[in-house]
Amino acid sequence: MIGSRIKVEMKGSQRNVLEGTLNSVDDYLNLHLQETVEIVDGERARSLGSVILRGNNIILISPVE
Repeated sequence: MIGSRIKVEMKGSQRNVLEGTLNSVDDYLNLHLQETVEIVDGERARSLGSVILRGNNIILISPVE
């Protein structure tokens, strides 16, 4: 999975969805994504670049087709 494009659904009132290239993951499922974009209503909303996501806030991880 490292180096592949993934989509991540996050906890929260807005159910944030992020799409990016998986750079690394640790034992707590914390993710480091690069070339990350925020997805709102199925459309790319904004570019976030490099982000680190805390594992306990992740609901779903899926590959981008």
